[in-house]
Amino acid sequence: MNLGLTVYLIGLLNLFLALSMIVPLAVSLIYRDGTTGVFIQAIGLTVLASLILIYFCRRSKEEIRHREGMAVVALGWFSAGLFGALPFYLAGTFPTYLDCLFEALSGFTTTGASVLTDIESLPPAILFWRSLTHWLGGMGIIVLTIAILPFIGVGGMQLYKAEVPGPVADKLQPRITETAKTLWKVYLAFTGAEVLLLHLGGMNLFDSFCHTFGTLATGGFSTKNASIGHYHSVYFDTVITVFMLLSGINFALHYQALTGHIKTFYRNSEMRFFLGVFAVGTLLTAWSIWQGGLYGPAQALRHGAFQVASILTTTGYATVDFELWPYLAQMILVLCIFIGGSAGSTGGSIKCLRIILLLKHSYRELRRLIHPHAIIQVKLQGRAVPEDVLSSVWGFFILFMALFVAASLILAALGLDLVTSFTAVAATIGNIGPGLGQVGPADNYAHLPYAAKVVLILCMVLGRLEVYTVFILFVPEFWKK
Repeated sequence: MNLGLTVYLIGLLNLFLALSMIVPLAVSLIYRDGTTGVFIQAIGLTVLASLILIYFCRRSKEEIRHREGMAVVALGWFSAGLFGALPFYLAGTFPTYLDCLFEALSGFTTTGASVLTDIESLPPAILFWRSLTHWLGGMGIIVLTIAILPFIGVGGMQLYKAEVPGPVADKLQPRITETAKTLWKVYLAFTGAEVLLLHLGGMNLFDSFCHTFGTLATGGFSTKNASIGHYHSVYFDTVITVFMLLSGINFALHYQALTGHIKTFYRNSEMRFFLGVFAVGTLLTAWSIWQGGLYGPAQALRHGAFQVASILTTTGYATVDFELWPYLAQMILVLCIFIGGSAGSTGGSIKCLRIILLLKHSYRELRRLIHPHAIIQVKLQGRAVPEDVLSSVWGFFILFMALFVAASLILAALGLDLVTSFTAVAATIGNIGPGLGQVGPADNYAHLPYAAKVVLILCMVLGRLEVYTVFILFVPEFWKK
């Protein structure tokens, strides 16, 4: 384990983070909201810390290996949260640094769980930075950073494998730097398209950018206390629903579609499964809230589609308080929390690809009971899935559920009720944001005990980095040479 190289790369990551703060600094100058000094201080402190790390931990000539890649990703996210919290703290947004860290990491991990009680009272630059943390974290700060690694003589495939969501990291181009650039081109294209559509629909440019950041990153931070429900607009609901679904699909498929390989897009089994879950979930939810007498058929379909897309893609936007819906509709949303988006998307949770493989593997075991001597392979897209991949998927699922149970027990021990404990953990480890009970869509996380916030911060990071990347740091062998 080359600790010096690891710290050096984290210093570079923080330097990039400081550069990204220039954007909200410009926003503060445009709106003259009084936060210019805040961002200048935050940039200065972050740059200073970055330069110290870079200077005292000069990189060796060694190529970055698997261990260093995992360590940079895991520790880099915590580091980004620590420095990303500076604008909130210096502006006095929250009374404690823990709350600032919670909000920052909720942004970078695209969770969208907030400890803010009055969003609309914040200065525009702080709101913009809050949403920008989503956008940066969506495709991954580290995926962007590896695009410049060749200029400093360090390879990036290990970082890419550790960062890109899902059990398998697709290489779209022969060189990893080209892969990173390709992913970001798609990401930028979708960002521009949604900003334009929202602005054409009447949303001001500032809110268009902020809500696009939250949509494309499947994060869910809004500039309004009532989230998307503030607008009461069928047009906005439709545009955001479409882009939430696009963000929940593997970005490698988007690249294939944009380069003319449409068949690759619609033949993908995971994409069909994802859209199938969305369709079934929408119809059942719409039927439930229509039968409950809350809405007419058209409104039920509109709100059902938006909310299922929001939870399934782990975005967390809301148009209504779905905690007032019938229990069947609430249960469907809870199930969507555990499914999540596609592998290779900006969505979180278990992910559709793993769900498919778990179901196929379980079905294989049933067939083995009938044909004990048969050789039966699990196949995906017509290809046999290696046993080590299946083992990795089961290992992830067990760790995910173990973390869910352990964190839920801790929150219950801290005095939170059963529904709040379970859904708060599910919503943070799945990077969704709103849960039920005391952390429902009309509530927030501000009232939770400090110990509960620390637990949920860990859940957010573990969920964003898919458990393995963080847990591996606690294995003693990881740090040995």
